[in-house]
Amino acid sequence: MGNIGSLSNAIYSQGWDPILISSPVDLDDISHLIIPGVGAYDSAMNLLSEKKLITFVHDFAASGKPLLGICLGMQILSSVGSENTKSNGLGLIPGEVKLMKSSENLKLPHVGWNNISLSQDHILLEGIKKNVDFYFVHSYCFHAHNKSHIIASTEYGNIFTSIIANGNVFGTQFHPEKSQKNGLKILDNFCLWDGKC
Repeated sequence: MGNIGSLSNAIYSQGWDPILISSPVDLDDISHLIIPGVGAYDSAMNLLSEKKLITFVHDFAASGKPLLGICLGMQILSSVGSENTKSNGLGLIPGEVKLMKSSENLKLPHVGWNNISLSQDHILLEGIKKNVDFYFVHSYCFHAHNKSHIIASTEYGNIFTSIIANGNVFGTQFHPEKSQKNGLKILDNFCLWDGKC
């Protein structure tokens, strides 16, 4: 859903060889899985269902290998989302995705550079200074059921989760592939990661 080209280019620029999966493949052929996304929660889940990829993603996560969700890809890691219609997500990190609150001064979607505030360390953030800016484009946000899964938050009128993790599953609300040096560092750290914290 969306930003596949720019993400593939960013990963390739770091010296890694991405491949596109559009149908289930042998888990042994894949070392890391990234779920990118731009669009709507319900559409993304419908597409994964049509392509018979939901069970594949569950099996991959259960294998302990590293899995990264980006933007909408992070949101569908949740239990349920309310964009357009209420839809079940992948359920890999318990939580709900809801529309962000807007105001006269802060419009939706939230577009542009904003900093993240770390609530705990994570191996994928090694080599990245605290309170640096990343590039966001979204109108919905992840409400985690378990606060221990929240790695970082960002303020845009209200505080929302910008990084979430549960074991070998990691998600960023921002786009690392559009976030220059710090974003590329996260992608590089992910490609080096064995999925263990």
